[in-house]
Amino acid sequence: MGANLFSFDVVSRVDLSEFENALNQARKEIDTRFDFKGTNSRIERAKDSTTLYSSDDFHIRAMAEVLTTWLVRRKVPLESVVWGPILPGPKGSVKQEISVKQGIDPDTAREITKFIKKLNKKVNVSFQQDHLRVSSKSKDELQAVISALREKKFGLALQFVNFRP
Repeated sequence: MGANLFSFDVVSRVDLSEFENALNQARKEIDTRFDFKGTNSRIERAKDSTTLYSSDDFHIRAMAEVLTTWLVRRKVPLESVVWGPILPGPKGSVKQEISVKQGIDPDTAREITKFIKKLNKKVNVSFQQDHLRVSSKSKDELQAVISALREKKFGLALQFVNFRP
């Protein structure tokens, strides 16, 4: 048997139930706020996307602000929310698509791998579908990698799971 290897996984996941809760809270606030009366402002959720609808750019931006506030309160990482452009909608209204990024894409995985290798050559990194597995003989080296990854911004909300001896 060889020496013990320690490992952990780097993932980027959003708790979709918290995202749904934030949407519901934002809907309630938009439905009750006086400044949204008569603007036909609403949030619709499909399987893979969410769409904001309103009568004009001003109100759709205000809706985005309300939703962002609720996302922060529900601890949904804003780096994982992708806001599309404001586009013309039906009957002179406007709409904006929102999607949630789940997992680490291959380009970002390469960038993270390069960063880790530059930081410490003794640490092994492998890309597995939508997450990275980082392993080393030293627990301290792995903890240093986690600290460095927390400080560096990759445009994704990263979580560190499955820390194993």
